[in-house]
Amino acid sequence: MGAGRQPLTTRPSCPSENPVGTLHHVEVWVPDLNAATLCWGWLLGELGWKPFQEWPDGRSWRLGPTYLVLEQSQALRGRRHDRLAPGLNHLAFHAGPPAAVDRLVEAAPAYGWSLLFPDRHPHAGGPDTYAAYLTDDQGYEIELVASPPE
Repeated sequence: MGAGRQPLTTRPSCPSENPVGTLHHVEVWVPDLNAATLCWGWLLGELGWKPFQEWPDGRSWRLGPTYLVLEQSQALRGRRHDRLAPGLNHLAFHAGPPAAVDRLVEAAPAYGWSLLFPDRHPHAGGPDTYAAYLTDDQGYEIELVASPPE
């Protein structure tokens, strides 16, 4: 844990909960921590993530052994993420059944998210995929993927 980060919960100690190769954490540098906390905090909470750490320039949320960090770093060079430049394009989250994806899409604008590809929604990923692609005002994109029907 970096300097200044305060844990809100304890980490699992069982090695079987952390198989080699699984994702440990993702750190996203944001130009506006307050705006990002509103957008991402709402979405992560809806998806079952819990607040994990908090420090003056950052916040994190955790689901199982994986956590996601939002940090407004002093070393940040830009004021907007470019999802079309080399680097991260988007993060994709399992969101439950199609009705859950629809509910999140409907609520998302109140939390700073906009629907991408509305003309192809919810099949922008192809005819066999039910998903929503959302973007926030800082240029970050997320994908909410519906569980396939049983």
